[in-house]
Amino acid sequence: MIALSLAEIAEVVGGQTHDIPDPSVQVTGPVVRDSREVGPGTLFAAFAGERVDGHDFARQVVEAGAVAVLASRPVDAPAIVVADVQTALGALARHVVRRLGATLVALTGSAGKTSTKDLIAQVLQREAPTVWTPGSLNNEIGLPLTALSATEETRFLVLEMGARGIGHIRYLTDLTPPKIGLVLNVGTAHIGEFGGREQIAQAKGELVESLPEDGAAILNADDPLVRAMASRTKAKVILFGESGEADVRAENVRLTDTGQPSFMLHTPSGCSDVTMRLYGEHHVSNALAAAAVAHELGMSAEEIATALSEAGSLSRWRMEVTERPDGVTVVNDAYNANPESMRAALRALAAMGRGRRTWAVLGEMAELGDEALAEHDAVGRLAVRLNVSKLVAVGGREASWLQLGAYNEGSWGEESVHVSDAQAAVDLLRSELRPGDVVLVKASRSVGLESVAEALLAGGTEGEVAAR
Repeated sequence: MIALSLAEIAEVVGGQTHDIPDPSVQVTGPVVRDSREVGPGTLFAAFAGERVDGHDFARQVVEAGAVAVLASRPVDAPAIVVADVQTALGALARHVVRRLGATLVALTGSAGKTSTKDLIAQVLQREAPTVWTPGSLNNEIGLPLTALSATEETRFLVLEMGARGIGHIRYLTDLTPPKIGLVLNVGTAHIGEFGGREQIAQAKGELVESLPEDGAAILNADDPLVRAMASRTKAKVILFGESGEADVRAENVRLTDTGQPSFMLHTPSGCSDVTMRLYGEHHVSNALAAAAVAHELGMSAEEIATALSEAGSLSRWRMEVTERPDGVTVVNDAYNANPESMRAALRALAAMGRGRRTWAVLGEMAELGDEALAEHDAVGRLAVRLNVSKLVAVGGREASWLQLGAYNEGSWGEESVHVSDAQAAVDLLRSELRPGDVVLVKASRSVGLESVAEALLAGGTEGEVAAR
């Protein structure tokens, strides 16, 4: 964070200093909410959770180097006491961002946010110091914490923004007003909470509504609901996609023998070839979105193509590809799942598994509301249409709908199976995998199916998954 004294911070957040001998002492490190991340110069934000109350660690974090605690009640350590820690955190982030002078890039979408954010970060950091959202910390707490990790040297701040309802993105853009806003797509993630795709589009479009006249709205030309957002912004509009009308587009898209996308990148400043290290054709759209951002910030087509070709995955459990010594390839994409990302992952599996046996180990997709049955059924059917060798549906009722869809599409015998839990899936895979097989593991984060991939790679004994 940019250096601020405790007195300045107290004024910004409207708090009262408590047990602070010298209010001129500065916070020079980041703001953290995890006591394990505390170091010299940090400010510790104490949140009271369901199981752990950060206030109970006040003395411990100060002894570990924290300058003070941002708290909602007095603690046994130097503190700035506020009415609400989350609100204070947002106010501090807003203040710091205004003083930074960095260019803020914000992105949202139903699928691909984190992968695209990671690509943007890797491209822009070639140009200047860049700070970006770690993992998927894209909510009202994670976003200000990311902004507060920026320093005086930061020139680009790349912020992922999530939403579970109307007004959420508007709140986030008020904390950290972007200069460039990117909307990837409008899908069915969290549709059960929103009520429909039109409502999701309304929420995602709040990002482009926040942009200034001298800003840029970067929109997916291939998604009609996103493209329509052009009428909701006063900023310049840049279209990306495979459409011929896109300003930044891909031509001659193909997959390598290992399932990695290759294409000709076209930008208004020129063209250049890209061959990505990431797996799956869905990353083409993500790459074009990143290229559009980089183009708007002055990078040449050749610079962008080189950066995209060398970029990897920065976030865990997102198409992590690992080959075991016996030749079995494990694809851990278990961080989260929605219908769009499930379809993309299955297509990537099919491309990677040419000439090899393929396994789709899938769990439920959460928060789909009334669409849950139809969407799980459709994913099961798609696995059959893509000639996935075996579908293993893991979990309860929603998982059974995956297997039912596969069965109704023509997957009979042992081509699809429904198992009760992760341990049962591991037991099945250990008994039936052969050298050369490719295994995809994917489900919503709440399912915890990453334990299957970890068990397959660790080669652990029975019972390990249940114990985790």
